[in-house]
Amino acid sequence: MMQKTESFPQEIGLIFFLDLKQICINSINHGNTYFYSFQINYFYVNLYLKKFQKIMLTKTRVQEFLKEIEVDDLVKNLQIVGDDVYIDMVAHSPAMHEKKKLEVAMKQAFASEFGEHINLKLKIASPEPTEVQQNQIKGKQIPGIQNIIAIASGKGGVGKSTVTANLAVTLQKMGFSVGVLDADIYGPSVPTMFDTESEKPISVEVDGKNMMKPIENYGVKMLSIGYFSGANQAVVWRGPMASKALNQMIRDAAWGTLDFLLIDLPPGTGDIHLSIIQEVPVTGAVIVSTPQHVALADVKKGIAMFTMESINIPVLGLIENMAYFTPEELPDNKYYIFGKQGAQFMAEDLGIPVLGEIPLIQSIREAGDVGRPAALQEGSKIAEIYKETAQKMVESLVERNTNLPPTEAVKITTMAGCSPKK
Repeated sequence: MMQKTESFPQEIGLIFFLDLKQICINSINHGNTYFYSFQINYFYVNLYLKKFQKIMLTKTRVQEFLKEIEVDDLVKNLQIVGDDVYIDMVAHSPAMHEKKKLEVAMKQAFASEFGEHINLKLKIASPEPTEVQQNQIKGKQIPGIQNIIAIASGKGGVGKSTVTANLAVTLQKMGFSVGVLDADIYGPSVPTMFDTESEKPISVEVDGKNMMKPIENYGVKMLSIGYFSGANQAVVWRGPMASKALNQMIRDAAWGTLDFLLIDLPPGTGDIHLSIIQEVPVTGAVIVSTPQHVALADVKKGIAMFTMESINIPVLGLIENMAYFTPEELPDNKYYIFGKQGAQFMAEDLGIPVLGEIPLIQSIREAGDVGRPAALQEGSKIAEIYKETAQKMVESLVERNTNLPPTEAVKITTMAGCSPKK
């Protein structure tokens, strides 16, 4: 006598028993017991499984399964009609390939759980943007430019433009293609820093459109309002006019293919910063400060601007400029004129990395004045410091890009001796 398995509901066992009894009666009446004993076993397996599957395909069972595979929060509607399961759901991402992956995974999961005879009919909608996403200020990607880095400071006079120039030539020496946009409309420094004050951008035709060709020196492409105004001419513009000029240097320039576009922002937080954020998708921000308290107080405001919900630009790290003074005749001595490790303590409090400590060295100032960034001095201490700083910036950028979807950031394909932070 056959025993009923405890794992199956009683009603299934009863259905099977009645069907088996009828089959036995039919086989005896036909006098072919051996043949029908084989038929009984065949019908037993198939009939039992089919009726088991049909009884188990309930809305409750499907809802429990959706919880098991952790997609129940995406399901908006569920209906079952016979062997047809109708599900309306919302994808995690609006990207078509993500919706297709979800559809394939759902069909495979249902076939494995309920059988191939189940027809899963999916309707996958794109997610609605959240209120924060709707309010975020995001610009359009510039074709050919992989990563846009904003170099900022809360206060003027901390050496931000000097740091930008030296980071640019250091990244170029590491094998990256680099451009610099001087966004300090009212006090452009890039022409002086790169010894290109007498240069003027020319017009070139790209895909039937006239574009500005950036000035190039030391392998770095650059544009600045200083190339269009006279050396002694003051730029007296209101915010909208300055923003329009800046947008033209971004969009109407033939930058070509760049791994990095460094944007030298003016001090503080204002129209220019918002214009940049609205015009281009900034990959990350690097903050430059000196160690003293009066500078750090304004740096906090600059960091707060980038981390606002409506802006949401990751801060890659902090560079402490003029961290200490080292005289040329005593290269191993350090004198903390502006205070010691003030920026480092603040970085720890804010949870952002310190990318480097740049010393106050006479040769840095002299190199900037003659238009040849100090980082170009091969084998010098300052060149090594800037190389370490640039490597840490790239590492922080790689870590940031790894933790964001590809639609939000472009991955770096060449590390040039760098490695992601552990």
